[in-house]
Amino acid sequence: MHKAKLYEISLFTAALLATLSSSGILVDHSIFLIILIVYWFFSILYFRLRVFFKNGNTNIEYGISYDLSFVLFAGPLGLFIFETIYRFSVYIYRKWTKTADPTEFFDAFYNTGTFVITNSAAYLLFHYLHESFQPIPFGYWILIFLIVCITSYLSGTTMVILFLFLGEKISFKKAIDFIFKDISMLDYGKVAISNGLLFHFLQDQKWEMLIIVFILNYIVSHSFYLKSQNIQTKLERDQFEQMAYTDFLTGAFNRTFMDKKLAELSRSNENIGIVVTDIDKFKGINDSYNHAVGDKVIQQFAATLKSYLGPEDYLFRSGGEEFTLCLRNRNFEQTVDLVNDIRNGIEKGSVSAEYNGENILIFYTASFGLYYYKVNEYVSMEKAYILADELMFESKQLGKNHVSYLNGLINKEAAVT
Repeated sequence: MHKAKLYEISLFTAALLATLSSSGILVDHSIFLIILIVYWFFSILYFRLRVFFKNGNTNIEYGISYDLSFVLFAGPLGLFIFETIYRFSVYIYRKWTKTADPTEFFDAFYNTGTFVITNSAAYLLFHYLHESFQPIPFGYWILIFLIVCITSYLSGTTMVILFLFLGEKISFKKAIDFIFKDISMLDYGKVAISNGLLFHFLQDQKWEMLIIVFILNYIVSHSFYLKSQNIQTKLERDQFEQMAYTDFLTGAFNRTFMDKKLAELSRSNENIGIVVTDIDKFKGINDSYNHAVGDKVIQQFAATLKSYLGPEDYLFRSGGEEFTLCLRNRNFEQTVDLVNDIRNGIEKGSVSAEYNGENILIFYTASFGLYYYKVNEYVSMEKAYILADELMFESKQLGKNHVSYLNGLINKEAAVT
């Protein structure tokens, strides 16, 4: 951590020395004060729309920067003054709101140093190449775009060096991937167009147009920010819902989701097969081995059941070793055939588990009860589940490893296979 602080202070010091040796502020002091206030205000306004993510112990910030237009107009020393005021304003604000990270103070030095150094390089590139690009159609915009790309890569390089100072292990491939990070050409284009326009309006001192560019940029960024927040909220809500409705051991839906889904399906008026299945002699597996082995069998049982299902079907863990299936979009014969295929697949399969330091194979069977019917016709969904459960117990009584079924469409007596 001390090395990282030394690196950050060194960057800041290098930026200070480089700017002091430059030609000073390039514009009249009164104009400089105006643009300093305008850029500071909109940068502070835009700050909360920036995106942060953590890489190890480091916070990485992504967002549009107006530094290029500022340095091209006011020079490296002008940019250093702006960046110092802006970064430490952010630090004071985050300290005041108690949102500052432990390294926030030194991060202000790092951000000031790296943005000033990279954009000072951009300043030199622009003035060195500007005349060469003038004869080219759209040469000004092409040059601005290239400089934006180069400064982004320079910024990524300084961040990689910081990672190394922090002692984080980073391979050459990861370093290259980070430097040439996955930022779309549209993102580079947005930065280039914004800074190109701002620099143009600064040169002509068209203050109204300058303010309009800032306002439009803010409105568009704020709109995307709100959309991203809504998407993030939905993803978190969906993740929470998935956790609330998923059985942690098997990944199948749990009993809570089963009750919810059965209630939804009860309004569908579709033909559906309700299957209740249970591992035969499961208590003997737990007694002969242990609950860890038993859990392994339940997991494999759930995976086998799921492997036979289509995208419209549902699998629920309705009890300890009991599962319920909702089989949809099939006629009665197809549903019976599918359940028999599942029973045969389980009978022929096995579970590999570790017990007392040895790998063992466990063979098991399961019993099934299937009730097929049209939802909301004569029988409710809850009653259909009860009938399937009774048919499953009938299979147990008949010697296990059976499928007992009843076609509710014709209300015939139960059959056994």
